[in-house]
Amino acid sequence: MNRQVVLAKRPKGLPQEDSFAWREEAIPTPSEGEVVVRTVYLSVDPYMRGRMNDTKSYVPPFALDEVLQGGVVGRVVASRHNAFEEGDMVLGMLGWQDYSRVNGKHLRKLDPSLAPPSTALGVLGMPGLTAYCGLLKIGEPKAGETVVVSGAAGAVGMLVGQIAKLKGCRVVGIAGSDEKNEYLKNVCGFDETINYKTESSMRDALRRVCKDGVDVYFDNVGGSISDDVLLLINKGARIILCGRIAEYNLEKPDLGPRPQTLLLIRSALMKGFIVNDYAHCHDEALRELATWYREGQLKNRETIVQGLEHAVDAFLGLFRGDNIGKQLVQVSEI
Repeated sequence: MNRQVVLAKRPKGLPQEDSFAWREEAIPTPSEGEVVVRTVYLSVDPYMRGRMNDTKSYVPPFALDEVLQGGVVGRVVASRHNAFEEGDMVLGMLGWQDYSRVNGKHLRKLDPSLAPPSTALGVLGMPGLTAYCGLLKIGEPKAGETVVVSGAAGAVGMLVGQIAKLKGCRVVGIAGSDEKNEYLKNVCGFDETINYKTESSMRDALRRVCKDGVDVYFDNVGGSISDDVLLLINKGARIILCGRIAEYNLEKPDLGPRPQTLLLIRSALMKGFIVNDYAHCHDEALRELATWYREGQLKNRETIVQGLEHAVDAFLGLFRGDNIGKQLVQVSEI
């Protein structure tokens, strides 16, 4: 049977286990032009929380009683598409389930000899593209500038900091545990880190490590942390709005400082983006990311939970801060 995770009800605040339900169906068979994929790795990402709300956004909301979707690396087990054959490793946006039937035009074939297949969901996938395009196309960091990254131990933030270092910047990372911050400094090469959970004053901590102000801020979290970072921006600073994980589970809109005056007097840019806004740059980004990864200049960290039955807990763990780097669920053996 094909196990599936469906959205049972729209959560209010932080999702609970009863927001999800399980269903079983027969393993599908492909029609002409289709492929059946056995899920190997399933990606869980913070942006999925927004899709659980019935609100207009840059992607349609998940439908109630339908299988949840995310990035999947899997193996073809049956094919009626001439570009794929049994045994191929592929990447696609597929269901939280053991097996997915999909039109082959929605899949990309992977070459496991070039990089571990799981990297297609991390450093060589959407997180890598997000980090590269957001930082370099909006932030335009220059050697010697100070780059601050919130959510720095996540799949995107970890790569943002490393790319900024490759561009000659001084990098400050904000994360929620000593273990995460030690990894960022000792492995990823961040210059300074802040544990926001143990600092009595984030404003004082930021002043301590950003004595010359902030030139580029890559914002993955929003909330009060970002309010404090903005107070230190330099003239001509660039603020990249990528994620708002501190706000995704709020039941009422958060009220905070209005930044317009500060942006005005500092001649600063604040720009939000979705990775597909920069689809024209994705080939360039993947070439650069793959080169840096092969040369060992980009460190890739994955947190892997075993079993589809633990997919919901792995997703909820994103909001507890359980993961370092990319959070994956391994559903089956490669």
